[in-house]
Amino acid sequence: MSASPTAPAASTAPATPAGTAVRTALVTGASKGIGREIAERLARDGLRVAVHYGSDRAGAEAAVAAITAAGGRAFALGADLAAADGPGTLTDALRAAIGPDGHLDVLVHNAGVGESSGLAEITPEEYDRLFAVNVRAPLFLTQRLLPVLRDGGRIIAVSSGVTRIALPAMLPYAMTKGALEVLVHQLAQQVGPRGITVNAVAPGVIDTERTRRQFAADPGFAAYAEEVSALGRVGRVDDVAGIAAFLASSDGGWVTGQVIDATGGSHL
Repeated sequence: MSASPTAPAASTAPATPAGTAVRTALVTGASKGIGREIAERLARDGLRVAVHYGSDRAGAEAAVAAITAAGGRAFALGADLAAADGPGTLTDALRAAIGPDGHLDVLVHNAGVGESSGLAEITPEEYDRLFAVNVRAPLFLTQRLLPVLRDGGRIIAVSSGVTRIALPAMLPYAMTKGALEVLVHQLAQQVGPRGITVNAVAPGVIDTERTRRQFAADPGFAAYAEEVSALGRVGRVDDVAGIAAFLASSDGGWVTGQVIDATGGSHL
């Protein structure tokens, strides 16, 4: 999901009953698709979730409404992660929402520009935006949030199967995800002494609004995605969210510095 021009932060964190320990997660790009499913899954697992959006405020508020209707806790925060001050804006909004004594337990880097032109068509402007949202924003958001991320916390990045599977038509996009995976590997070593784990999930073709538009434009694409998957189907958003939930849980505490393939065995 792309993070585009933004509205102000939408809401504040719901109050937590006195004496109740609550884990808090921030999921970027959570107004739709994989990000929304991760937000809803973490909320079902008992976390209070900050639902970030870039431009789709209505989608973020719908995600918050769905979470609260199911008995969970969530609030929406807006920030344009393509802007130079985007990570700072989001950090300030989160700090204001959780209060001066609040902490973050799980940081999910999901927001991203989800596709790109190929080598022949890419422009410097498109390249700069790709790297601003997909690489610069996760780096500087992590930098700004590490002081409030609890020891033993979790950082999870949503990468892509294109770092393993050659897809020249999306070469610049694949470059950004390769950089994100390097960030995961290096950061895991740096924050390991604090008990913080850092991992990536690398989806393949997942049934989202964007891929459904691709299916409509190219009727053979869905059949191709099913054919190249060892499991014979297109992925679902809950396939990815389940892996993120595992990494965010206590069961995932001994996994760090890893990229978990979530392509359904595509192109084995």
